[in-house]
Amino acid sequence: MTDTRWADAGRTLRSDADFWSLRIVDERTDEHRVRNDVAQPLRMDRDRGAMLIAYAGRGAGYAATGDLSPAGLQAALDLAVARARASAAVSLIDHRSVSRPSASGVYRSPDYDSAMPSRGEWLDRLAQECADARIDSRIVERSASARITQTDQIYVTSDGVRTDQHFRYVLPEISVLAHANGDTQQRSLSGHGAFLQGGLGVLSQVGFNGSASRIADEALQLLAAPNCPSGPRDLLLMPDQMMLQIHESIGHPLELDRILGDERNFAGWSFVKPEMFGAYQYGSSLLNVTFDPELREEAASYGYDDDGTVASKQYLIRNGVLERPLGGALSQQRAGMAGVANSRAASWNRAPIDRMANINIEPGTSSLDEMIAGIERGIVMRTNVSWSIDDHRNKFQFGCEFGQLIENGKLTTVVKRPNYRGISASFWRSLTAVGNAATREVLGTPYCGKGEPAQIIRVGHASPACVFANVDVFGGEA
Repeated sequence: MTDTRWADAGRTLRSDADFWSLRIVDERTDEHRVRNDVAQPLRMDRDRGAMLIAYAGRGAGYAATGDLSPAGLQAALDLAVARARASAAVSLIDHRSVSRPSASGVYRSPDYDSAMPSRGEWLDRLAQECADARIDSRIVERSASARITQTDQIYVTSDGVRTDQHFRYVLPEISVLAHANGDTQQRSLSGHGAFLQGGLGVLSQVGFNGSASRIADEALQLLAAPNCPSGPRDLLLMPDQMMLQIHESIGHPLELDRILGDERNFAGWSFVKPEMFGAYQYGSSLLNVTFDPELREEAASYGYDDDGTVASKQYLIRNGVLERPLGGALSQQRAGMAGVANSRAASWNRAPIDRMANINIEPGTSSLDEMIAGIERGIVMRTNVSWSIDDHRNKFQFGCEFGQLIENGKLTTVVKRPNYRGISASFWRSLTAVGNAATREVLGTPYCGKGEPAQIIRVGHASPACVFANVDVFGGEA
């Protein structure tokens, strides 16, 4: 936290509420970009403020403020307490019985304090990648960028708990467009998925360095490729598409507020019901899914959620069986179910709600070569480009940037506009192979939307390559 006065802000607050918490967030973002060999204007953002939450009797209330003076924080707390008292008569739960945080501590991203390149050094790196993508006159658009966000957060409570968390996020991106004969094809570095915590080492972790010429070559391959064929095929999804599959058809359906009917924004609630936990066969026996905030380089790793709950790794699905929802302390209290530490807010001016964080598939035992060799008639798909899912997070249709047919155990023809569709409740049961640790990639995105008012938040998804049997595959429109 750059202003040390804020570290002691909670000590000046006074209230007769049963409980209150103060969360101060200070976030700074720098974004560097080179497009078609021209450096773009530097984008710099600074956002800071505080959220006060209070429990009084059965009720709860909150208030946010950008005034971080003692008087400003006290005024926000007083407003939160007044709202808590006003809501007591209509509260769904008795907030006097909600579990309260009890552990203090500190969390830091890997390499949080390491030096980062200067503005000029960033532009040199990006310019080199942008230039490397200029391999053919049909490459009509080239861009390389790096966004660095540093977030410092202090959380204190009326019970004397304090947590300090310090995050640094890096999002490097490369995108190429190829055009010829009325056709345009895009190829990129993992879509928006190359998003991790850390320092300069993130570039090598996500394969950014020296990748532009390969990405441009793949865009040219797509220009020359036939359209993806239609019909049932075995589907090999690589990690940068698996992250979207996990996100939409496991992460969002398991958010407990959706399951309880509280959250129906951004494509609705969920086909999952409370009685399914402990018995429902969500996927084949090969499917093991975890909530894992302990993989420190992953985008949504943290020590404590935004309600102060200590975060730890938990299985959501084990051997295909649904075990645990994504519900923070309040939803757990309402549902009478064990959840995880995933009560999270997108900013200081939003109250925490149930959000997925790092939702990962645990590695299996198959090598990539073994998975390909085991497919007689199939297709590999990489890098999400489009998505659609119904208002119960069940029926879905996803499109990818890059496809390649598998015939008699060998990779053959590259195809453009590959798409597939399915139903969450049965798709995961068609899982026939899970890649080993060598096929696993740690990815993430800063663009997960939910809530009203809207909250756009960071999530992580680590996954190996996976094979699904007899999936409905089709080509997109030209």
